Amino acid sequence: MQTAMNKSLSGLKLAVIGHQEWVNFLKVDTLPKPGMISRAERTLEEPAGAGAVVAAQLARLTKTIVPFYTALGRDEIGQRSVARLRQLGVECHVAWRDGPSRRGLSLVDQGGDRAITVIGERHTPHPDDPLPWEHLTLCDGVFVSATNSNGLRLARQAKVLTATPRLGLHVFKTAGVELDALIGSRLDPSEQIEKDAWNPTPRVIIATEGARGGIVQPGGRYQAVEPTGQRIESYGCGDSFAAGVTCGLSAGWPIKESIELGARCGADCITRFGPY
Repeated sequence: MQTAMNKSLSGLKLAVIGHQEWVNFLKVDTLPKPGMISRAERTLEEPAGAGAVVAAQLARLTKTIVPFYTALGRDEIGQRSVARLRQLGVECHVAWRDGPSRRGLSLVDQGGDRAITVIGERHTPHPDDPLPWEHLTLCDGVFVSATNSNGLRLARQAKVLTATPRLGLHVFKTAGVELDALIGSRLDPSEQIEKDAWNPTPRVIIATEGARGGIVQPGGRYQAVEPTGQRIESYGCGDSFAAGVTCGLSAGWPIKESIELGARCGADCITRFGPY
């Protein structure tokens, strides 16, 4: 089944519009508390954030280079991010900013509890940035994590358009385009948007709940997929899920099978340290 799945997904033309941050991942003996010193048992640095993780996962699923429209600070971190993402099958189209690239710190303890801190402002690509936006018209699917309303309208030229609620209700309302799927976390307060607030309403709204699976509207509850290995940490699981759903829908799969693919991607991610 895995071989058939990869064959049906190979060659899809997909793209991501969004943000990234350079993240230091630390596995610690305990999450920091006031007055306490915690010790890191394992460390890793990667370009991460929703846009980068989704793009890398799409490249992995399709065995195809995935364009990533993003914005980065004109600094060493920005250059390192582009080089590393290239290794992961992602072609970065970068709007270079004068400020520093955004960074982040992700800590996970022995029990899997996690804490994330981001440092600096999120850089966002816009349609007035000199990037090859015209290529979006050729895409089978586009996922969006950060842009403005005009950028979302450009993304709608693709056959399938998915996005995270973190774009913000104002962007969705002013863009006035219909999403094929809105994919967010039901456990994250910053990703909650009332269904009645939408105009137009996304065709599908998916709210993930980690190991409990999640809820899809219309459709009801779906189940999570059990990981095939030890659970290590959850960073990137939700974004990997979003990539799987986007990939399945772009291939013309029904929503049930697309969600199952997303759930498998999330379950695979939880067995790794870091998102890749």
